[in-house]
Amino acid sequence: MFAIVDRLNEEQRAAATFEGDQLRILAGAGTGKTTALTARIAWLVASGMPAERVMALSFTRRAAREMMHRCDTLLADAPVRSATRRRGRIVGGTFHSIAHRTLRRHAVALGLPEGFSMLDAGDAADVIDLVRDEHGAAANGRRFPKKGTLLDVYSRTVNTQRPLSTVIDEVAPWCADQVEPVASICRAYVHRKRTLGLVDFDDLLLYWRAAAMDDRLGPLLAAEIDHVCVDEYQDVNALQVEVLRALRRTDPRLTVVGDDSQAVYGFRGASPRHLLDIGSVFPEISTILLERNYRSVQPVLDVANAVSEAAPEGFMARLRAESPGGERPRLVRAADEDAQVDAVCEQILAHREEGIALREQAVLVRAAHHSDLLELELSRRRIPYVKYGGLRFIEAAHVKDLICLFRLADNPRDELAWFRLLQLLEGVGPVRARRAIGALGVDQPGTPAEILMRWPLAVEELPAPSRRTADAFVNALRPATGESVGAHGERLRDALAPLVATAYDNADARVADLDALTAAAHNAARLSDVAADLTLEPPNSTGDLAGNPSIDEDWLVISTVHSAKGLEWDVVHLLNAADGNFPSDMALTSREGLEEERRLFDVAVTRPRRRLHVYFPLRFHYRPRGRDDDHTMSQPSRFLSADVTACFDTVRSSRHDTLAGESIDAGFRVATELDALWT
Repeated sequence: MFAIVDRLNEEQRAAATFEGDQLRILAGAGTGKTTALTARIAWLVASGMPAERVMALSFTRRAAREMMHRCDTLLADAPVRSATRRRGRIVGGTFHSIAHRTLRRHAVALGLPEGFSMLDAGDAADVIDLVRDEHGAAANGRRFPKKGTLLDVYSRTVNTQRPLSTVIDEVAPWCADQVEPVASICRAYVHRKRTLGLVDFDDLLLYWRAAAMDDRLGPLLAAEIDHVCVDEYQDVNALQVEVLRALRRTDPRLTVVGDDSQAVYGFRGASPRHLLDIGSVFPEISTILLERNYRSVQPVLDVANAVSEAAPEGFMARLRAESPGGERPRLVRAADEDAQVDAVCEQILAHREEGIALREQAVLVRAAHHSDLLELELSRRRIPYVKYGGLRFIEAAHVKDLICLFRLADNPRDELAWFRLLQLLEGVGPVRARRAIGALGVDQPGTPAEILMRWPLAVEELPAPSRRTADAFVNALRPATGESVGAHGERLRDALAPLVATAYDNADARVADLDALTAAAHNAARLSDVAADLTLEPPNSTGDLAGNPSIDEDWLVISTVHSAKGLEWDVVHLLNAADGNFPSDMALTSREGLEEERRLFDVAVTRPRRRLHVYFPLRFHYRPRGRDDDHTMSQPSRFLSADVTACFDTVRSSRHDTLAGESIDAGFRVATELDALWT
């Protein structure tokens, strides 16, 4: 057992071996919070708690897998306390995946069909759009929120558990006088999902909370778990807090780990207050603070500490480096965005000559479009790069087509899946698809088999040339006697392949993607589970990257700061540290928005291990690389206060003196002289 905590520092060891019921671990960036949490889980199991009675929750599948792997490694050599039993597996996963698992087990008790369909964000927006049209929003003669805004308002209302009117005032104040029509659409959206057996991301938490709070089912769920451990607690929303409170109402044992300075998901309903004010929910909780940073050198941490000291509240940890020495960060003042791009490229290449590989360097931006000019220059200089973001694997059209087929195999009421697949047929558009769905009567009573029996009525609504193909994929929806889930998935793939070949370019590669999805069906209990698993946490693909990095031996990373959370590099270049860019002007309508931007800035400056470069363009052109000189002068980011700037060596880019000297002054004088003529 002592091998589990042998390499921990004093604070981490105290957290891992804590003997009380409830513990909050406040951990600054790079202080080994995951190490402390996994050591605590391993310590609990090695001390005699059955592994299968420990629940470990995180926010991404990658983080959950990392937790499970570390726990397994720590426990590999630890003895099992009872010689009569083998050690089980920790119940680990994301909040949404554990919720989905719970809903599948208790679907009937919760009023859900066993084969309910899991909607991703795009599908959910499409369902809301259908409801929006049915309510005549487009014909009311007034501007009305589109589907994306409606879904955002609905989701924020659910996750923050605040009144709809309050959320609308914050998210879409221009339609504050239309609260009742929006509420009517939200109610209809909920009803439509229940009728068709559809579940979205927010429903997973709502149904899990309902199950945990139920007087009969709740105690059963709580009794299955002895200890709950939560990573990244600063990212929980009000609904997740209520789920945890319900699961721990009879057994208080709970450990949470979080960093209030890394709370940057307010748009998902998260708030650092849940971490800071956790005592109001769990009054008996104790706190251990982790401040020893194992990632960065002290000069980099000095910047982070200076940023945090300017915050009105929170930022509990003051980071101390375990690595000695280190160079001071650089604040680079550039004449404009072109000069900034030149300075970044030159610094990247200089570090490469020093022996720092491109892949150990990252360019971070507040918004994805902030790297547009840089990407052009990198291509011109033949510097390979990848960019985090872009099209996810699950968002590719042909992948969604097979997912819809998998959903229909268990839930023929899935109107949205029918609507998508029918339009792959020759000569079928939205009108014909709606007619066929109406003939199927997906909103009418009947078992899944009875709904498919109405297909002969629906096929009559389709053009004659497409009926044979339609019959083929509908017949494939019916499982054969004794057929395995994997074999059924293969039949569905074979039925869809001809449609993919005629509907899309690059058919061979797309069909190969379908093969990869079908392989997952061989390990699933039902096809809708495969679809749900992909929806909850889609796999990575080359679509996640801008360009194909395999053509080169090394490549630079470009990432938004949100996507960089949890990652680290030797060198980080932070672009556009100007007010309006960082912090984003879109976030400055409230104090909460500004403070979340401060925390996001803290995330950016705590990513580098060795070097930090922050770039500030003095002016922004209205038409970058245009023929005129129309521009606006910028102000440094308000997060670059005097105390923060004192932590940097301030330099000017190589093009600064030329562009910001006589030529700009002369242009200003000419413009002033012409202004006198216009008056």
